[in-house]
Amino acid sequence: ERNCMGYYVDQDQLKQAVAQAAVDYVVKKIESDSIVGIGTGSTANCFIDLIAQHKHKFLATVASSEGSAERLRSHGIQVFELNAVSEVTIYVDGADEANTRLELIKGGGAALTREKIVTAVANEFVCIADESKWVKNLGTFPLPVEVIPMARSHVARELFKLGGDPVWRENVVTDNGNLILDVHHLHPIGSACELEEKINQITGVVTNGLFALKPADILFLATQQGIVTHHPAR
Repeated sequence: ERNCMGYYVDQDQLKQAVAQAAVDYVVKKIESDSIVGIGTGSTANCFIDLIAQHKHKFLATVASSEGSAERLRSHGIQVFELNAVSEVTIYVDGADEANTRLELIKGGGAALTREKIVTAVANEFVCIADESKWVKNLGTFPLPVEVIPMARSHVARELFKLGGDPVWRENVVTDNGNLILDVHHLHPIGSACELEEKINQITGVVTNGLFALKPADILFLATQQGIVTHHPAR
């Protein structure tokens, strides 16, 4: 596809554009004592690289993964442990899918638990994504579920009862030392909030990749026509 200026825009350019939109938004909101939450993944990496030039405008960051923390430190940006801060001013992260209510599926990068914890602490959650992530119904992207290793088979059986087809993401261990089950064939997910709660109640589940009980507050979506800003549809 060509954009309005006649150029072809690839996915990397879309990620750069949406990361820049988020930087512009965040810089207006932060103060010298602000803590900025940073997510995980390729779009979050673009944001890290771009926010680096504004690092004098905020106090420090918290990161949802060891990888993001390393990238932040490489730019000379201070990274705090979440336990050391009382609040996170704003949290910026990508998504694997997003709908009009700004309910998300996250966890493709296996950092879903820490992402969900930072989201819980943040005053505002800004999601950044390219148009390929925008869906009418969640669930085409397999839903990641982080599980305690000894509970893997039990959780898989319970997820099967919920209509899903769980697949163990082999050779992946989360930063928390746990395993990931990717649940296929849940599309279309009807009530994302209800499913998020149901899965989290399975013994042995740490959390799942549905961000519906606490969805994004704002979504910047990079499209071929430019950046579109979405607020949750009620």
